[in-house]
Amino acid sequence: MRIEVTGVLVDNQDKALKFYTEVLGFQPKHDIPVSGDDRWLTVVSPENPDGVELLLEPNGNPAASVFQQAIFEQGLPAAMFGVDDIQSEFNRLKELEVEFTMEPTEMGPVTIAIFNDTCGNLIQIAQTNEA
Repeated sequence: MRIEVTGVLVDNQDKALKFYTEVLGFQPKHDIPVSGDDRWLTVVSPENPDGVELLLEPNGNPAASVFQQAIFEQGLPAAMFGVDDIQSEFNRLKELEVEFTMEPTEMGPVTIAIFNDTCGNLIQIAQTNEA
């Protein structure tokens, strides 16, 4: 068994696609109409284009939007992405005017930072620290 797709709820799929590709640097993988304006919209890491897909899932279900808002208000990240050099990634994203709620902070074996994806989520990036 393996993970093929995981997702984050988004309040606007077009805005999410733009942020996740143009700002974060992911690549579009699938963009398939499913119902009304909703799409099966996934992105992948350019470092592993055949790897796990991230579904940019519309939060149109009232339960989904309430959950998404509650998690955001509690300051909890909806997803975590690994990076090799967190300070460089932090600096790159800051230059693109990404809003961080936590700057790079060492926490034992990892250093993490958290930012707002502009689509209703906080996203954590993490770098494993050398032992």
